[in-house]
Amino acid sequence: MTPPLDCPSEGRFDGAEHRFALRVYFEDTDLSGVVYHANYLRYMERARSDMLRLTGCDQRAAFEAGEGAYAIRDLHIRYAAPARLNDALVVVSRMTTLRAASVVIHQRVMQGSVLVAEAEVEVAFVAPSGTPRRHPPAWRRTFETLIWKES
Repeated sequence: MTPPLDCPSEGRFDGAEHRFALRVYFEDTDLSGVVYHANYLRYMERARSDMLRLTGCDQRAAFEAGEGAYAIRDLHIRYAAPARLNDALVVVSRMTTLRAASVVIHQRVMQGSVLVAEAEVEVAFVAPSGTPRRHPPAWRRTFETLIWKES
């Protein structure tokens, strides 16, 4: 018997790319049996949240301390192929552009080698008032090491 997990899988880093595995459940699908389009955004959000957690960014602590929180500033998504019930998917995330108060993250939802969906997501760090605020310095230093550089 496998011992119970203490927490959900956070994915893992492979170099500068974060990989987050998931499975498609019945609740994720629409009447036709394919993943409902908005659920890809949920998959990507989970992957981004766990990617940030693994880098040491404690978003909850920053929010509770009044420093701010991340909000989606811009999002472009493209659907390439359907995912269906029981499919095993991997969300591959990589930071591509770092600005003073935002970071652009490219995300691909893959089923094996097949691209299912991809998005460019810009997340901005904002103060409790909603105005842009620079990333916390420790977070920025970490992000600088993760910016994707084409080989």
